[in-house]
Amino acid sequence: MRCGLFFFLLSLFAPLVSAAPPNIIIVLCDDLGYGDLGCYGHEIIKTPRIDAFARESVMFTNCYSAAPNCSPARTGLMTGRTPWRVGVTNWIPFMSPMHVRESEITIATLLRDGGYSTCHAGKWHLNGLFNLPGQPQPDDHGFDHWFATQNNALPNHKNPYNFVRNDIPVGPLEGYAGPIVIDEAVSWLREGRDKEKPFFQFICFHEPHEPIATDPKYENLYKEFPDPAQRAHHGNITQMDDAFGTLLDALDELELRKDTIVFFTSDNGPAITGMHPYGSSGALRDKKGAIYEGGIRVPGIVRWPGVIDAGTVLDEPVSALDILPTLCDITGIAAPADRPLDGTSLLPLLHGDSLVREKPLYWHFNRAKSEVKVAIRMDSWKLTARQTGPQFNRGADILEEEQAAQRVAELTGFELYNLVRDPAETTDMKEAEADRFESMKQTLETMYKEVREESPVWPAWEWPRYEGQRIEWPEYWINRKKK
Repeated sequence: MRCGLFFFLLSLFAPLVSAAPPNIIIVLCDDLGYGDLGCYGHEIIKTPRIDAFARESVMFTNCYSAAPNCSPARTGLMTGRTPWRVGVTNWIPFMSPMHVRESEITIATLLRDGGYSTCHAGKWHLNGLFNLPGQPQPDDHGFDHWFATQNNALPNHKNPYNFVRNDIPVGPLEGYAGPIVIDEAVSWLREGRDKEKPFFQFICFHEPHEPIATDPKYENLYKEFPDPAQRAHHGNITQMDDAFGTLLDALDELELRKDTIVFFTSDNGPAITGMHPYGSSGALRDKKGAIYEGGIRVPGIVRWPGVIDAGTVLDEPVSALDILPTLCDITGIAAPADRPLDGTSLLPLLHGDSLVREKPLYWHFNRAKSEVKVAIRMDSWKLTARQTGPQFNRGADILEEEQAAQRVAELTGFELYNLVRDPAETTDMKEAEADRFESMKQTLETMYKEVREESPVWPAWEWPRYEGQRIEWPEYWINRKKK
């Protein structure tokens, strides 16, 4: 798949694109909020390694996830496509028919076929039949080596028992999930990769997603707080920060720093639950599960030594959907041309030029906890919308019924915000900006229908019920297991 595009880019963006394809690492946190890091303004949580990393990097102040929760966010990042197109519309429970189909083309597949050695370490969450026949696994989506859990580390971050390495269950492990994931990634860098090739790693922390478990040495950094949940949450982020530092140290030790792009981000906003109400969206509105800014705006930091200027802060809106086309531009590997992509290459922006988007940033999440389900952002402006028809939640809804309702739902209840003047989304401007509102409304409705029509239809399946922290599986599924 390599072609003359790479050499054409050399002439356009030199010295931005190096003569040899760079190594690439994407580090994705789980439920890390926009305001949860020191470099993004948190005054309590200690993240010294990430803060130092940010000073060596480009830091985006308007970086967005593809969706406000786990599976669709990861789907968008890996495919460069709005997750609703792909059919991943919510987090994927174990045994669900929802998954990223093998016909989708991921970053890992593109890079592997383009000559990269590839590795996934950490949370997967792109299928329901994890490590079972019937749905593609990480190796089917481009990873030479993988070490993963379907969703959360179980029973929590301490001594997890549910990791699988290259189709084989690993069994109980000692330690905490973050360091365990990084140890696997570093081991692969040292001994597992093909050192004749550039490499790609997709490293997915479980922190700070519930159920949280934190090493006492990190909890004790916050012993002034009486609530153990606060000590655990804050310590959990510092635990992740330290593990991330271990990865950076390994790159230095292996003399890989200058040849490696490292992108650090999160899958969505903070959970902020009753058990752990201490995540932060900063000054943004709402949290995980919401289309408002607190649910979708996330940290975004990119280090590329010798190519992009250290300590740069960029306010241009960017998205996880942009990663695939950007990496295709950097490596000279052709992006998929047989399907709509929704991201835009960030290479001109990193070069100091203007970024021109053919499509607005777009979100569609019908299980949002608020009534707002759909949104676009164009420049400084964001338009949100509700939907007609029945509303669905994380109860015992039937996936088939939900999909049928979505096929006929229309948009209603629009709100227009200027995110530069009003990042907390407090003042609806649709009456004051009537012409802009009508233009953006037409754009949103057109994209909404286009994306909706492409989405696949999954078989009937019932979402599990939740009783506290315990899952109550639907009776029909329990009976099926007994058969």
